[in-house]
Amino acid sequence: MSSSSKCSGPAPRFRLISAIFASLFSTLAVADYGLNFQKPVTAIGQEQYDLHMLILWICVVIGIVVFGAMFYSIVMHRKSRGHKAASFHESTTVEIIWTTIPFLILVSMAIPSTATLLKMEDTKSGADLVIKVTGYQWKWKYDYPEQEIGFFSVLATPREQIDQHKTKVARADMDKNYLLEVDQPIVIPVGKKVRFLITANDVLHAWWVPQLGVKKDAIPGFINETWTKIDQPGIYRGQCAELCGKDHGFMPIVVNAVSEDDFNKWVSSKKAEMVASAADTTKQWTKDELMKRGEKVYASCAACHGATGAGVPGVFPALKGSKIATGPLDGHIGIVMKGKPGTAMQAYAGQLGDADIAAVITYERNAFGNSTGDVVQPSQIKAKR
Repeated sequence: MSSSSKCSGPAPRFRLISAIFASLFSTLAVADYGLNFQKPVTAIGQEQYDLHMLILWICVVIGIVVFGAMFYSIVMHRKSRGHKAASFHESTTVEIIWTTIPFLILVSMAIPSTATLLKMEDTKSGADLVIKVTGYQWKWKYDYPEQEIGFFSVLATPREQIDQHKTKVARADMDKNYLLEVDQPIVIPVGKKVRFLITANDVLHAWWVPQLGVKKDAIPGFINETWTKIDQPGIYRGQCAELCGKDHGFMPIVVNAVSEDDFNKWVSSKKAEMVASAADTTKQWTKDELMKRGEKVYASCAACHGATGAGVPGVFPALKGSKIATGPLDGHIGIVMKGKPGTAMQAYAGQLGDADIAAVITYERNAFGNSTGDVVQPSQIKAKR
């Protein structure tokens, strides 16, 4: 056998297996493999984390003692070593011991757990700011009653990228936070206790931001409460934690904690945006302006009706050539504003402003090959309200 044939045996396979194991157990792979909660940034979040670790280690000790005694007994007192099974009956002393010890363990867990739960439920005392959170399919609405501002927060990733119709942007921050970016984050001041009133408009959702130690169900017709107090500025991310439909995985949460001065500036800018939005209602828009704005608004509709307006056969109707998008204009306006009972079509009168509704209807009637030529002005939408 030649020397070359000797080298082509198991050695290459061994090197391949070694490379696979090296990649699996490399320090880089281990560094990215998270085994615990995210690092908390609030005092109540730290209490939850410490409580979790306390109970985890209690369970570890119990497991070691119980399984250690069990395996020791199995190995050291097996029949092959000449041991015979003992014959005994109940022992009052043993029963008292194995009842008392678990009772003491449970009490040691219950005392710190109850103290933390009472703090978590104390939402009203000392609250500096109130924010109402409403879950929608599939986005979040935030209202600041005292500041008289409100807005929707929607996934920022373009639908074309999610559906792989367009190449994902190769940027480090986009890759790191892919599907975790929103167009408008919720903004709160640091060092202030923020009380959240959480509900839903349609189905069950759950508002969850791990680093804040906050997770609460959003239930239609019911208001849950929770709170947080962040001491350091930063951006903290979460997601809907309740299976709420087709795009459940596409409704992230982004909390931007800023200084009180920056928060006040942000509130002022939001109020200015609302004034500008109100002015849009009286403006006379050109068709091109409406089409451009309507294309952006339609991004939230694309989840059901598709980026090309083709819909999902048998599930979500197409807009391309549909009776709604090419039929009587009043019918189209009515279904966008009021929705369609018994279907996934929501009522957008309370979700979008007059200009956005006018723009998206204009876009739907003149895109996807629909060429009605209709132009809807915001004033027409205002008149329909």
